[in-house]
Amino acid sequence: MPISRRLFIRDGVATVTLSFAAPQFLSAIAHAQGIPSRHLVVVYLQGGNDALNTLISYQDPNYYSRRPTIAIPAGQVLQVGTDGAGRVLGLHPRLGGLWNVFNEGHLALVQRTGYQNSSRSHFEATDIWGTANPQSTTGPGWLGRYLDTLPRPVDALAAWNTAAETPHALLAAQTGVPAIPNAATYTYASPNRGSAAVQERTAAQTMAANPAPGRPHLAFVNSTSRAAIETLDRVAQASTYTPSVAYPNSGFGLALKTVAGAIVKGVGSRVYWVQTAGFDTHAQQGSTGGGYGNLMGTLGDGLFAFYADVRNQGVANDTTVILFSEFGRRISENGSGGTDHGAAGLMMVLGGAVRGGLYGTAASLAPGSPTLENSSGDVHFETDFRSVYARVLDQWLGVNSIPILNGDFRAGAPAVF
Repeated sequence: MPISRRLFIRDGVATVTLSFAAPQFLSAIAHAQGIPSRHLVVVYLQGGNDALNTLISYQDPNYYSRRPTIAIPAGQVLQVGTDGAGRVLGLHPRLGGLWNVFNEGHLALVQRTGYQNSSRSHFEATDIWGTANPQSTTGPGWLGRYLDTLPRPVDALAAWNTAAETPHALLAAQTGVPAIPNAATYTYASPNRGSAAVQERTAAQTMAANPAPGRPHLAFVNSTSRAAIETLDRVAQASTYTPSVAYPNSGFGLALKTVAGAIVKGVGSRVYWVQTAGFDTHAQQGSTGGGYGNLMGTLGDGLFAFYADVRNQGVANDTTVILFSEFGRRISENGSGGTDHGAAGLMMVLGGAVRGGLYGTAASLAPGSPTLENSSGDVHFETDFRSVYARVLDQWLGVNSIPILNGDFRAGAPAVF
């Protein structure tokens, strides 16, 4: 495929660069910059997860009276102990793998995370969690701002997004993040074979190496092309990974398998984004079975396979998973056997270096409780979600969280590291 100025103009940078293949020497340059030893995997539960049915206050009678058909029976919860408020808690029964990790001391459950006046809009709330700013839903994301602090030139694969679209959290002012949902298909795409394909690779490499002095637009195109060329060969390494455990045959499980392969193969990414959808459970939510039970099974089985895999491969202490959703659900079930958009939710932090346990306190679900809001219809937040971000940035990624989060949120941060 001849690469021309006309093709760049017609199809755009992304289309052209994704047809290139990465020469080995560019991968060598990236590796020579130093591969970081710590990895952050961000798991986003899209739709607003029902935190009250994930981590269950199963001795609170109001939990059962306000959720007569969707509450988890007390005898089925996986007990995790008592929090600082003296409330006895347990995990959803489909989270057996995560329960094992909790008992090993490497799963932190951070209760009642959120912010003042929680938005009930999926779009606005997702942007707030992405920007880490309840007052502004525009501009770069918190992880994008982190990536912009890395020394220039930044590795083109410093972050890896497994979703089809780049989430707001990864949007940066200076750093691009490739969207690679499937490592196996992120390859050199040539209609030709043999010598013709080799010539295309050579042409792409030559063009990408041209610094184009005095021509900033062409220099940008070339640098973007070079970045794409660099990533393709390294991504291919992850696609050949043979895991130590069997992953669930779900989109979520396969995405985590790819992330594990990238970590074990040492492709050099510092941040990975993985998400799974379906948590907007307005109707027919169910309890242990049904729709919500299946969501918990997908989540728990996928995360447990990932943790077991990286542990078996000896990289669990270098890997941390942070999990969140854009908001929690309302306390009382609705007339359709589901739950509507609520306020505070649950965050999880998982990894070999994580200090597991219960952080924060569960709400009392009795009407009139000061732990509730909106006429006792929602759980009021106790831990600002940005304090969890701050702990991850300061203690795991090793950067100053204050300029990245535009404020000091270290006070009250759960000591998960």
